[in-house]
Amino acid sequence: MTTTQLSAGTGSANRTGVYLAVLQLVFTLGWTTYVVYLPKLAAEVGIAPSAVIFILMLDQAIFTVADTAMGIAADKVAPYVGRLGLFVGLVAAVSCGAFVALPFVAGAGAAAQGWFIALIVVWSITSSALRAPPLTLLGKYRARPQVPFLAALAMLGYGVAGAVSPYLGVVMREHDARLPFVISSVVLLLTALGLSRIEHDVARDTSPPTPDEAAKPLGMTSIIFIVAMVALALGYQLHFAMNSAPFYLRFAKPDELPWLMPVFWIGFNIAMFPASLVVKHRGGLIVMGAAGLLGAVAIAVAEFAGSLNTLIAAQFLAGAAWGCMLMSAISAALAIGSTGAEGKVTGLVFSALALGTFARMAAVAGGLQKMPDYAPLLHWAPVACWSVAGAGLLVIAAARLQGRVRLTASAGE
Repeated sequence: MTTTQLSAGTGSANRTGVYLAVLQLVFTLGWTTYVVYLPKLAAEVGIAPSAVIFILMLDQAIFTVADTAMGIAADKVAPYVGRLGLFVGLVAAVSCGAFVALPFVAGAGAAAQGWFIALIVVWSITSSALRAPPLTLLGKYRARPQVPFLAALAMLGYGVAGAVSPYLGVVMREHDARLPFVISSVVLLLTALGLSRIEHDVARDTSPPTPDEAAKPLGMTSIIFIVAMVALALGYQLHFAMNSAPFYLRFAKPDELPWLMPVFWIGFNIAMFPASLVVKHRGGLIVMGAAGLLGAVAIAVAEFAGSLNTLIAAQFLAGAAWGCMLMSAISAALAIGSTGAEGKVTGLVFSALALGTFARMAAVAGGLQKMPDYAPLLHWAPVACWSVAGAGLLVIAAARLQGRVRLTASAGE
């Protein structure tokens, strides 16, 4: 390969990563818009405020199933250049149409309650096409050494959205919902439609997978990887969404939270890129495992923090650990599914994230955070989830490494 071809391939790879970052950013900000306005829209159609949490749980239950289903669908169409972009574009159009209709239908009052719920279900199902399917481009077309850095770029959009979400919640809450829904839908649709161009670019620079390539069934390593991912996702949800604000309120005032909560996401965004170098040379499982153990220690420090500065440092490290876990999880999923199941395994990762969110919402709906008897469980469950999953992943990584060493030794005899 000439220097010019190598530079062109690198430039195309970076454009792919930036595109995926923008897609994740826009999609996640759209979700934030939805969460901010849902109580108000639900009230307009006669849904009680206490029922809003169950609508959000319904969304996550749908995501848990649909993310994997969309990943499997992506595996089927991705070998045919141009079809993945068409598939994502068409489903995104339906998703954005349902999303933008929500505030307008809610304005019709209680008579439109059934239509409102139906639109939410349609949007939840179709929006799954914007998570795992675009990421399959990395596994099917990009050289394996490029994947960790590109996965970090893609997750950067997710991390930036997490950092700015508290500010959006403050700014948008008092405004009419229709304009934010229209803007976010239009931007998301335009971004999704750009996948076809990106798909042709990466196919031009690399050899596409063969259409008859059959995906192998998931092995024991894959199953343990997904179970660990569920535990890591649950640990993240319990720590960040349930425990972080109370931790800060020990030292800060409530109006300071929008400035303190993003510390977690700053660590998330910064740590992914140096960690991607380790993933490139040592694999995603070992980074996931080490980050899980580091994150468990950071959460324990946050639990016992005696000052705001110590808590900020612990939250930064916890966010950095979660960034390493998520970036390396995407890289590991694409490597595990490299026989034609990239979409399926990546979809399972997003399903695990949705399942963790569902479990956290179920805990909130059950009022566990208000029950003194369950307080120790909620505080220490994230430490247990991250440490147990991290240790398990390190054991798997060590076993796989030992197997490779034995195979190499046998080949050399």
